[in-house]
Formats: sequence, C-alpha cells, structure tokens
Amino acid sequence: MRELLTIRKEVSPATRWTLAFVSWAVVVAIWTILTHWDIVNHFSVPTPLEVVRAFPQLWTESELVRNVSTSWWRIAQAFLWCVAIALPLGLLMASFRWLNSLIDPVAAPMRSMPLTAFLPAFIGLFGIGETMKIAFLWFGMFFYLLAVVVEEVNRVDQSLLETAYTLGAKRRQVLWLMFRASIPGVFSSFRILYDIGWTYVILAEIVNRQKGVGAMVQSAEQFHRPDLVYAGIIAIGFAAFLFRMLLTLLERQLFPWRRVAAQVSAGSIPTASAHLKAVKHGS
Repeated sequence: MRELLTIRKEVSPATRWTLAFVSWAVVVAIWTILTHWDIVNHFSVPTPLEVVRAFPQLWTESELVRNVSTSWWRIAQAFLWCVAIALPLGLLMASFRWLNSLIDPVAAPMRSMPLTAFLPAFIGLFGIGETMKIAFLWFGMFFYLLAVVVEEVNRVDQSLLETAYTLGAKRRQVLWLMFRASIPGVFSSFRILYDIGWTYVILAEIVNRQKGVGAMVQSAEQFHRPDLVYAGIIAIGFAAFLFRMLLTLLERQLFPWRRVAAQVSAGSIPTASAHLKAVKHGS
C-alpha cells in the first residue's frame, strides 16, 4: 500500500496488470448493471454478453479484417504525408524565427478549430472518394505534428549548436544536427498522432460508405444493431491499441537510450549530489 501512496513511485509490472484488470472489470460491471436492470434503454445499449456474441458476425459478415486494414491504410497515407511536410517545415520554423512568425499565426488557430466544420469544404474540394478522406485526415493531424516538431527543435541545447559552429560546421550541417537531436522526441508524438488519426477516420468514412471501420459501424447503426455497433467500437479500440504498441516497440528499438534517461530523471539512478550527501553522512 505504501508503494501506491508514494508520490511518483513506479509500480511493479504485476501491480500495473492488476490495476488494469480491475479498472476494466469495474467498467464491465457498471455496464452490466445498467443494462441488466434497464437503467438505460436496451435498444440503444446492448448487454456485454450480446456484444460478445456479435463478434463472430462482425468477423465474417462485416469483414472486420478488411475494414480495419482499409482504415489503417488511409491513416498511414495521411500520416506519411504529415511527416514528410511537418518535419522539414517545423525544423525551418524553429531555426529561422522570421519563418515561424510568418506561418504560426495561421497554424496555431487551426489546432483549436473543430475539424468537423471543414468536412463540407473537403467534400467540395476533393469529392467523396479516397482523396477526400486522406486529405481530411492529413488536415486533422498536420498542425498538431507541426507544433510538436517546432517545440522539440527549440529544445535542442544551444551549447550543442555553438560547439558545432566552433568545430566549423556549416548551416546545413547544423540543421541536420538539430534534426537528429530532436527526432527522438518527435517520434514519441507519433503514437498520439496515430490515435488522432483513428479518431478522425470514423468521421471521414461516414461519407460515401464503402469500406473502413467507420462505414462498418455506421451500417450496423442503420440496421439497428447496437450489438454490432459496440462490437465494432471495441474492435476499433483494440486495433488502434495494437498499432500503438508497435510504435512503442519501434521507438524502444530506435532510441533505447531514452528509457535510461527517463530512469535517471525519475531518480532510479542516484545523482552526483545525492552521492556526495551520502558520503558526507558516512552512509
């Protein structure tokens, strides 16, 4: 119990798994109570057992794997376009203040605007095909990633740049140095960016419903099958979680030193001042 009540104390893996199981058990228990005693409308909210029974139909008749793959590919295309544009642009914005002053007044408000308001404009510009969906997803993710890139590049220590200049580095070499120093932090934001993509893809696929998880859920709603709707929502969450885990594993492989740095900042490795205090007190 003291472990749980200690501020910023890391918990053991067994404790994390136990707490995760408890939290989901509480959610399912509340869901069961609400549906069993008809506290909520049964025609709108199915029971957990009905949702479980709907998964085989979702897998076969609704072509779950194909729809998830279609949505993933749409998100991936928008994501790659975001990275290809936001990385160099954000690097230049953080490097040259005049460029940041030119672009940020337009980019900053875009992060606060509701994306749904732009859907009719994208339909008018690109029609209702694949191009509209990818462009809509790109628009929803781009400005968030751009802000992260600018922030991470700004965090690069100025002494690192001064050292590079002292050693005779040219401007393009310093830009490459700033990119390499900031890319681990930018890569960490890819997980959140991908979550944003899974959030917006449902809205994009409602238009011209043919394939994708959004079309699958919307079709189930039209046929008044709330069990399939909830099963589809759970399947979407599980698919997004798996892709998020893949990005996490990839980050650990590409930047293994970040975990060590996190442990040092969390205090798991004693600092020099702490070591000196221990020596002073004879411990």
